[in-house]
Amino acid sequence: MAFDPDTGRFTTNVQICSRHQDIACNWRADSEGGLCRSCAMTSTIPDLSVQGNLDLLSRSEAAKRWVLANLARWNWFTTSDDGPRPVFRMLSEHAGQSEVGVTMGHADGVITINVVEADDAIRAERQQQLGELYRSMIGHMRHEIAHFLFERLAVLPGFLDEFRPLFGDERADYGEALQAHYANPKDPGETHISEYATMHPHEDWAETAAHILHLVDMTDSLMATGLSGPDIPAQGYDAYADTDADRLLTTATAVALAVNEINRALDNPDVYPFVLTDMTRSKLSFAHRWLSQGATLLPAREAQPQIALQAMPDQF
Repeated sequence: MAFDPDTGRFTTNVQICSRHQDIACNWRADSEGGLCRSCAMTSTIPDLSVQGNLDLLSRSEAAKRWVLANLARWNWFTTSDDGPRPVFRMLSEHAGQSEVGVTMGHADGVITINVVEADDAIRAERQQQLGELYRSMIGHMRHEIAHFLFERLAVLPGFLDEFRPLFGDERADYGEALQAHYANPKDPGETHISEYATMHPHEDWAETAAHILHLVDMTDSLMATGLSGPDIPAQGYDAYADTDADRLLTTATAVALAVNEINRALDNPDVYPFVLTDMTRSKLSFAHRWLSQGATLLPAREAQPQIALQAMPDQF
């Protein structure tokens, strides 16, 4: 059996991804003996002769598949979406006998991921060092893919006209904003979903878009369990199909509070330790409206940003 990201279901009698044996990829191949859609987006992998890198890569790729499967619910990167797709450089700080620096980020359609953060202990340590309330490999994937999707959405009439009054002018110098942020971090206050979101409009967008993906998937996952409660819709509710952002955010908040209470009973951190203000709800609603309509709104490929794709991985 293999997972079909277009239907969101497992199916039989199909070719499984050629990376099934080494990283346990369970998606169907796009061609006989070939790679799946997710693995085909990876251009660079770590040196797998270094102990631990294979496991870190496997966990990171699993997080990428999870996020891509979520986005397929909104028609991103599906068979019917003929727009450009991101290229992933999956790098590791563990390189031979030495350690190298790896900075996560997005530039010109290329997303760099530090697979070392798939290690729970390392990620928890950095979460504490950076003072972040939430840090996960799925979170990194959602954040960086959001940067890529901004480039695809920015060509649409009306997107930037609505974006700038909410998030600011994305043309502001990024390097200067980055230096200012680390020299004097700002409190998110009532206007931003996180401290990092205050750094630059691009980061405000990426953080906000990642959070709407968190909230929708969290709500969808709870509905799949069949549990119910106050302010939680009846069975049959599809969080990915809901076009009412205000109702969705109210439902997601109720879900977060319920799961937070369960976590506290076990002395675990809150699953969603954030407070949604009027301003952050407005930003989340904006991100939801544009992202949920997916590639269906986008013009033909020739009007899209031209991003070169590389299918086969190199060693790094």
